[in-house]
Amino acid sequence: MEHLTTLDASFLYLEKPDSPMHVAGVLVLEPPAGGLDALASLVRARLPLVPRYRQRVLEVPGHLANPVWADDPDFDVEYHVRRSAVPRPGTQAQLLDLVSRVVARPLDRGRPLWEVYLVEGLAEGRVAVITKTHPALVDGLGTVDIGQVLLDDSPDATVPAPDQWRPRRLPGALQLVGEAMAEYVARPTAVVETARHAVTDARATGARLTGAAGGALRAARSALFPAPHSPLNATSGSQRRVAVARVELDDVKRVRKAHGGTVNDVLLTVVTGALRDWLLSRGEAVLGSTSVRALVPVSVQGEEEEAPGNRVSSYLVDLPVGEPNPRVRLARLSYAMRGVSQHGRSVGADALIALTGFAPPTLHALGARAARGLSRRMANLVVTNVPGPQVPLYAAGARMLEVFPVVPLAPGQGLSVGITSYDGRVFFGLNADRDGVGDVDVLADLIEQELAVLVETAG
Repeated sequence: MEHLTTLDASFLYLEKPDSPMHVAGVLVLEPPAGGLDALASLVRARLPLVPRYRQRVLEVPGHLANPVWADDPDFDVEYHVRRSAVPRPGTQAQLLDLVSRVVARPLDRGRPLWEVYLVEGLAEGRVAVITKTHPALVDGLGTVDIGQVLLDDSPDATVPAPDQWRPRRLPGALQLVGEAMAEYVARPTAVVETARHAVTDARATGARLTGAAGGALRAARSALFPAPHSPLNATSGSQRRVAVARVELDDVKRVRKAHGGTVNDVLLTVVTGALRDWLLSRGEAVLGSTSVRALVPVSVQGEEEEAPGNRVSSYLVDLPVGEPNPRVRLARLSYAMRGVSQHGRSVGADALIALTGFAPPTLHALGARAARGLSRRMANLVVTNVPGPQVPLYAAGARMLEVFPVVPLAPGQGLSVGITSYDGRVFFGLNADRDGVGDVDVLADLIEQELAVLVETAG
């Protein structure tokens, strides 16, 4: 039996019904030749690539040890692959309303922790694939997000026949307890280690807050002081509202070339400017010193890392929403983020894509894992930016046109922003608390407008 790591188990223990931890993704595809049946068959055929997706979490009686991964003898792929539709011709608003309701529902703990929704009825015959994956499943090493294994770089990729899977026998309570006791007898320090790891894992993310504000010392100081007061930190409820934005990657690169910094710096500047205008639209006081603190997970390479990109650390960045000049905002954020590459040994976009193929789904999940260790006292929102390939990808022969990440909300946080670049465009997925940030669609529109302003400053 394989036990969950203490960190993986903490994602389950800390999850609450009104703050589910799963990471979602929305893939919009051209009409597949075989319709939804072809996509459903593709999911079944690719399950052998992610064995964890046919396993469920089994608690050890008395919590004598971390839960274990066990084959689900009642695994039913029809439960996990669900079909839905919007009224033809489905609009973006109708699709996002469905996504919002799907994202708000927690995953069933008694089954493998993932779901896929196949949605038809969109305009021009397009279909959507909504994925939900719990971060406990995704470690970036042996297990990746289900959305990553569905996509191919060719429309003619072959789809193998589904395998004849036979689950291993589910361990009983006596076996689970016996194994835990045998572990403690063989290693008397295991009890102490389990308790110690439960504490150190919870602190691990905070300990990795180094370099984002120009060095370890400045980042440590940021972590000590609470995040600025913001309407983004209202008490969150159980319902969500999802909005999306899209911009051209060439426009982002044009701004970077004119003003310096990185693509990530420009995108953070776009989010910052949009947040500024959004706060003003709500009648909030925005002074020159006003800031919003973002938790920015960054893929980094450790000293002995064999697979760069599989480790994600969190960095606190104060977004200068009080700065009215967009060029100055970009300069300030470029300076703040420079420490990530200098001190955090961040991994570049090309390396991520070369190592993981279609990286966004898995790395957004890893970003959510890294973000979970921080309380709402430290940050106002989470912003994940994961580069994707700039070539078309296909699922069951249908070209993927758009992909929007939906990052979970931390308790007490009203907004998270996921960003992914793909095939010449950049896609923003905004996940918001329905009551606290119900006007998230306004923020999505402001993101597109903010980049247009920056493009004008680039001449």
